Amino acid sequence: MSEHRISPDTDTADTADSAQTATGGQADGGSPIGACRTRLYRDGALVAEDFPVAEVSDHLEDPSCMVWFDLCAPGPAELGAISEELGLHELAVEDVLHDRQRPKLDVYDSHLFLAAYSVRLDEHGALDATEIDMFVTRQALVTVRENDRVDIEQVVKAWDASRELAAHGVGYLLHAVLDHLVDGHFEVIQALDEQIEHLEDQLFDGQTPGPGLQRDSFTLRKNLVGLRRYVLPMREVVNTLLRRDLHIVDPALAPYYQDVYDHVLRVTEWTDSLRDLVSNIRETHLSQQGYRLNSIMKKITGVAAIIAVPTMVFGFYGQNIPFPGSEQASGFWTSTIITIAACLLLYRAFRKRDWL
Repeated sequence: MSEHRISPDTDTADTADSAQTATGGQADGGSPIGACRTRLYRDGALVAEDFPVAEVSDHLEDPSCMVWFDLCAPGPAELGAISEELGLHELAVEDVLHDRQRPKLDVYDSHLFLAAYSVRLDEHGALDATEIDMFVTRQALVTVRENDRVDIEQVVKAWDASRELAAHGVGYLLHAVLDHLVDGHFEVIQALDEQIEHLEDQLFDGQTPGPGLQRDSFTLRKNLVGLRRYVLPMREVVNTLLRRDLHIVDPALAPYYQDVYDHVLRVTEWTDSLRDLVSNIRETHLSQQGYRLNSIMKKITGVAAIIAVPTMVFGFYGQNIPFPGSEQASGFWTSTIITIAACLLLYRAFRKRDWL
């Protein structure tokens, strides 16, 4: 892949189009599997894109240069080449090869290793998480995506929209990636919040909720538990990056990282509150079911009490002994009137006590 030189005044859109053409990417989607994106900044200005990864070490010999390159689902050979170029620790490279790392920030002598997740809801409403790993040195940022569902183009657009911050080093590149991931967490938690509001409407719309409410509440709780597993460790990650002794975040970038940290806290607290809300919805649903069951049992008991009266009367008149009105029409009408009158009195008494 030949090096593509760019002047600082080059239009951002033209730059992105050239990069997509060179890597085989699409303008409206993520990079294809195995694609590699590279960028070179010198003295805070973008000067080159899409140069070979093998040239990274040459560029890093200049202390005024800063490099970013991105890999999508790389193999062990590609990761080995990166490790050789940047002198990465073997444990960090091994973590990339093993899927589903816990979001974390590991500090090594020559670099940092950061694991995070991009999350979204798929077409079935299930939580879909994609791991993105990052190697951070004083002059380079390497992003390694699990697949192409992480839209790296949105990150590139964020860099181009804030070029004036590029002079503050690798922290400028890393901030845009973290900000993009946390914004994705926000979108997911907002969507889950709307789903919970819909469940609340179903719960109190005056109609008997069907089995779908129980299923939806279980799915929501499962998604919230999964989301919390991805967002909660991000508090420690961003907080550690803000430490001055790491020398990753320039003091001028500290407010931007503090903003990301505040967003992480909001998402975490929002997730916890929605988990409690889903639990309350399930408990309320069960309470409503118990109330409806008691109401039904109360009505059935009242009806059974009413039916017991004619059973008693007819059973009494069915005795095999003579009694007043036996074998006469008057006896039939007497028993019928007594039965109807007793049933009406019981019905009124039960209605008055709200038993029916």
